[in-house]
Amino acid sequence: MTTHSARGHIATGNRCSTYVVAVTIPPAPTRGRTLWWGFTRRCPRCGQGHLFRRYFTLVADCPRCRLHFERESGYFAGALAVNIIVTGAVFAVVFVALVAATAPHIPVLPLLAVLVPIVVVVPIVYYPFSKTVWMAVDRAILMRLDPNERPDDRW
Repeated sequence: MTTHSARGHIATGNRCSTYVVAVTIPPAPTRGRTLWWGFTRRCPRCGQGHLFRRYFTLVADCPRCRLHFERESGYFAGALAVNIIVTGAVFAVVFVALVAATAPHIPVLPLLAVLVPIVVVVPIVYYPFSKTVWMAVDRAILMRLDPNERPDDRW
């Protein structure tokens, strides 16, 4: 933590008093912590939870640090990519496990009965996580790669 102090003067009647205020600014979170906050549906800047009004409705700004989440139009296309990657990974792992368990006589209909619900349910369940994971990836990795990106003001 970094502590900054500020001096000021208060004039009361005929007297002038001096006061000192100490302001503590938390250090910038590490990349790992920022990514962890994304996986746990928290703000990638301050770690605050409660970012969703309902399961699918992300608030516009963080209630604690006021970070505006949608930086530009189409910003959450990256969240769509994260959701597709996670769904594909879950599908691939389950597919390989089922094929390995049932080889050499692979039952197609039971395999489909398991795999089709996966590609329907996983994107719905992972939807809010994909948004916060994308914001965390953007802040932890992508923003630090761009030399023209201005670091945001500390809250």
